[in-house]
Amino acid sequence: MTKHRHFEIFLATPPGLEDMLCAEVKLKGFRQPKAVPGGVTLRGGWPEVWRANLWIRGASRVLARVAQFRAEYLKQLDVRTREVAWGELLRSDVPFRVEVSCSTSRIYHSGAAAERIAKAITETLGAPSSDTADVVVRARIENNFCTLSLDTSGDLLHRRGHKEAVNRAPMRETMASLFLRKCGYNGQEPVLDPMCGSGTFVIEAAEIAARLNPGRSRHFAFEHFATFDADAWKQMRAVKSQRDPDFHFYGSDRDAGAITMSCANAERAGVTAYTTFSQATISEITPPAGPPGLVILNAPYGTRIGDKKKLSALYRALGERLLEHFKGWRVGIITTETSLAQASGLPFLPTGAPIPHGGLKVFLFQTTVLE
Repeated sequence: MTKHRHFEIFLATPPGLEDMLCAEVKLKGFRQPKAVPGGVTLRGGWPEVWRANLWIRGASRVLARVAQFRAEYLKQLDVRTREVAWGELLRSDVPFRVEVSCSTSRIYHSGAAAERIAKAITETLGAPSSDTADVVVRARIENNFCTLSLDTSGDLLHRRGHKEAVNRAPMRETMASLFLRKCGYNGQEPVLDPMCGSGTFVIEAAEIAARLNPGRSRHFAFEHFATFDADAWKQMRAVKSQRDPDFHFYGSDRDAGAITMSCANAERAGVTAYTTFSQATISEITPPAGPPGLVILNAPYGTRIGDKKKLSALYRALGERLLEHFKGWRVGIITTETSLAQASGLPFLPTGAPIPHGGLKVFLFQTTVLE
């Protein structure tokens, strides 16, 4: 697996969003992406790995699969791990750590497997193993078959690098981008979030419209690999595709602190010129001047006893306001509760499978154009 060889690349995403991620990867020009459980696979080299981290909005991490082999015993795992050309992949002066998951295999103890893999790499390469290392080798042992991967991202990719302030129940940027895509958003219409929190949907929509690379403000684990070419990476990052959007993007929230957070995050993201945030209750929201677009929000879920009765009234008020004032707009609401969504009275399309989010399962309820 040298600098010029192609290999399998895996882009991870929450189950249920694989098709949306695959559509994005295909749109960005990657060849023959394939949706698989938990993500998307494609073939490419290290430039494709770098581009995926820099360009793709919906992936939570990018893994380079460096070896796949059968492993029924720890000794077998040790021998096959030593056959990997680690010196072509990792640097001997950079610490690494190993994370292992095991399922339906003779090797069932992930800790023992991690120790064997770490020892094999250290003795082959000379690099130290450390529990706090930024470089991670991931091993998945399933049905006695082991896949060794390098985590090329480091921090999860929803950490764009320009968002510091978050509210109590933030929507991850990666998921927000895929929910926007699932609602048919492609950067060619205005977007409004009436419960904007820290501004995730609004900022993500503005970045998509402005063609800003999601990874432009951060560093990645692959910068510490032996395969890294600093000059080529500098040239890749220097390519600018930014444009001024034709539309504006709006967020409102009843909480003044949320508006302050959103404005600060938008400024760090460089989209202040295209975004407007204002303090308003649901009963005060009005459509901005100009053509209709998409209303999208990560609504409160009501996980505590007694919440749902209050929230039903909130959803009902939201639905009444949208039906009365937002004719011509489409609506997307993310929530855990079908009963709450139905309380809005909005004409929702059939929902798809639930999506894991923050330990819960959420649904995207969406409408066609309101009449």
